[in-house]
Amino acid sequence: MDLIMLADIVPGADPTPIPGMDGTVSELFGYALWLLVLAGAAATGFGVYKLAVADKSRHGGGSEPFKWMGGGIAAVLLSGSLIAIINGIAS
Repeated sequence: MDLIMLADIVPGADPTPIPGMDGTVSELFGYALWLLVLAGAAATGFGVYKLAVADKSRHGGGSEPFKWMGGGIAAVLLSGSLIAIINGIAS
């Protein structure tokens, strides 16, 4: 049986070690940020899907897809900026 590693699930994720942090904690924090990027992208895609199949009448709740898309975009921006800051500190 082949063991699936976290590096296999997150493509291209190569976390930069953070100075002053233990290796394991630093690596898990880096992978968590990459998973947050993937979750944000999935939430944005789900919001687009919900917008496509939403009830377009006046009685439908039209704001829910935008909540999903906004939350997903916010997650991608937050984790992307944290990745950039950590890579800047570690370099």
